[in-house]
Amino acid sequence: MDFTMQVALIMLPVFFLLLFMGVPISISIGISSALSAMVIIEPEQMAFQGVQKMFGGINSFGMLAVPFFMLAGNIMNRGGIAKRLINLALLMGGRLPGALAMANVQGNMLFGTLSGSAMACCAAIGGTMSPIQKEKGYDKGFSTAVNIASAPTGLLIPPSGMLVLFSLISGGTSVAALFMAGWIPGLLWGIAVMLVAYYFAKRDNLPVENSPETLSQVLKIIADAVPSLFLIVIVIGGIVGGAFTATEGAAIAVVYSLILALVYKTLTRKVLIDVVMDTALMTGIILFLIAASSIMSWVMAFSQIPQMISDLLLSITDNKIILLLVINIVLLIVGVFMDATPAVLIFTPILMPICVNQFGMDPVHFGLMIIFNLGIGSITPPVGSVLFVGCAVGDVPIEKATPYLVPMFFAILVVLAMVTYIPAVSMFIPELFGLVK
Repeated sequence: MDFTMQVALIMLPVFFLLLFMGVPISISIGISSALSAMVIIEPEQMAFQGVQKMFGGINSFGMLAVPFFMLAGNIMNRGGIAKRLINLALLMGGRLPGALAMANVQGNMLFGTLSGSAMACCAAIGGTMSPIQKEKGYDKGFSTAVNIASAPTGLLIPPSGMLVLFSLISGGTSVAALFMAGWIPGLLWGIAVMLVAYYFAKRDNLPVENSPETLSQVLKIIADAVPSLFLIVIVIGGIVGGAFTATEGAAIAVVYSLILALVYKTLTRKVLIDVVMDTALMTGIILFLIAASSIMSWVMAFSQIPQMISDLLLSITDNKIILLLVINIVLLIVGVFMDATPAVLIFTPILMPICVNQFGMDPVHFGLMIIFNLGIGSITPPVGSVLFVGCAVGDVPIEKATPYLVPMFFAILVVLAMVTYIPAVSMFIPELFGLVK
């Protein structure tokens, strides 16, 4: 048995056993990687090399974009932005049956781009919309399913911290190209949920909403929302135009969101301290996770585990369509049991060589595919993280939301197939702007 197989037979069982025992995923990654590395090198050398790899994994200027985007998103979450965006969404779709459900989807798409977190988006928009929908006679299971199904769109629609993280893990894929590539898949995801929601709304005769009666009311709603949305224009425009890097754009996002919250007078000193502390805590967790994953990536690369997995998959079939289907199924299953951040850290170095080197898939296209998959996993029973948050916010058991969620799930899978097999869905806008060849 060669050392590649030995490393794999130690790393994978130990990793999944520790996860099953409830050990935090970063610790599970670190322990399984350290134990399997001892097959390759001596324990003393492993300790020295491991610390170097952990430090090297987070010693990057680009990595600063992650906490900055998180801080900007947390300020937006606590800054009273959600209600303003919901009012704008109602203005755009108030005449449709089930207008509140449509506004929920649009609110998640708008707010998700600012918060950068599917769970935060689900909690903020869902917490605002659920009481209103209940008052209007909406079925709680339906309104909860709509909120859950549309919450992960913010993982794709820029500026997305997950796209920045993929850029770093994949070895420097263009953040500007990833941001531009996320627009169409994210919008298609939201539209798919809205189409299913529209069907249920027509079937159940859900009401339309009254539109503003005067032009001044319309202009006030737009004026309240535009300053928040202008953040997207500043950050994406600056990055794509080359005015600043993703890290600098993230820092600008923090300053802009802070000024906006102060103007709205929704951010007290106590709230700001809580926001900074929460961001620091989450940053520490994510950076430690990235550091631990750096050891795993090093061990896997040194022992050629990605090449072994590639050979195994290609031994089954060399048909690109079938292999991409298998990869999608694997990622969907992984996304159910694992949050998007660790999943991207672990599976990007394993699957990217297969898709990019073997099939010639553009790294930008691959990045959108993997993040889209993991976003679906977050809303999939029985363990999806966004699923639990949405049901808690809507005060609904999972089984009551599931009948509505299943058709939305399949509609989203159709969009996933388009993203996977039609490169133009992801690549059209980046190619239009000359960001990829």
